[in-house]
Amino acid sequence: MKSTGVTRQLDSLGRIVLPIELRRTLGIGTKDYVEIYVNGDEIVLKKHMSRCIFCDTDGELHAFKGKLVCPTCLKELQNS
Repeated sequence: MKSTGVTRQLDSLGRIVLPIELRRTLGIGTKDYVEIYVNGDEIVLKKHMSRCIFCDTDGELHAFKGKLVCPTCLKELQNS
C-alpha cells in the first residue's frame, strides 16, 4: 500500500474528510458510497461498486427480486 502523506483528525462524531485530490483521483463523487474494510490493524476505504450477487462481476446489472444480477446469471435463473 502506498502512503499519501495526508493525515486528518477525527471530529467529535468520528468523521474524517477525504481530500478532494484523492476523491478526484479515485473517481469518488459527492453522495457516492465508500466501503469500509478492516485488514488487521488497518482501516481500508474503497469506492463501492455494484456487483452481481452470484458471481461478483460488475458492469451491466439488472434488478431481480430486489437484487442486482449480471446478464449471465439472470439467464441461468430464468432457465432454472
